Amino acid sequence: MGANEDQEMELEALRSIYEGDESFRELSPVSFQYRIGENGDPKAFLIEVSWTETYPQTPPIISMNAFFNNTISSAVKESILAKLQEAVEANLGTAMTYTLFEYAKDNKEQFMENHHPVNSATSISNILSVDTPNVAPSSKKKDKKEQLTKAQKRKLADKTDHKGELPRGWNWVDVVKHLSKSGTKDDE
Repeated sequence: MGANEDQEMELEALRSIYEGDESFRELSPVSFQYRIGENGDPKAFLIEVSWTETYPQTPPIISMNAFFNNTISSAVKESILAKLQEAVEANLGTAMTYTLFEYAKDNKEQFMENHHPVNSATSISNILSVDTPNVAPSSKKKDKKEQLTKAQKRKLADKTDHKGELPRGWNWVDVVKHLSKSGTKDDE
């Protein structure tokens, strides 16, 4: 059997095994992703396996570069990839995508034992908080330029109640006035 026939058979097997599994995703007929762990699990990670032209005689390309894995440190990713590479070498020459996904599922706790979430959101918010003070003073200057005259303030106060809110129905249209202005064809 040639490499392409082996790939076609494995592709059919993967599609039937993982049919309806939300963790499995076929990116292309030679590239697959599998989420190890539940969606909200902080120790969940995503493995991407891509077949080469000569797979399964040559090893597939295993990647953890998905955005889903952005909270996992590079040391933990390298450790997981090294352990998966050992499984690849043990299964070289056979269809191994399913075996790799199952191996990762079975050893998830061991793989993630040194995992401490790297919170990329914190670094982004720190960057934003550094920039924010520079923006705030300029917006205050713009507010000072918009000065209302006494007449404008009086007019605004007359429209609103003592809390600065407009009374209920201030923008309602008087139905009778509206109909008398619009004029109906029935009058003719």
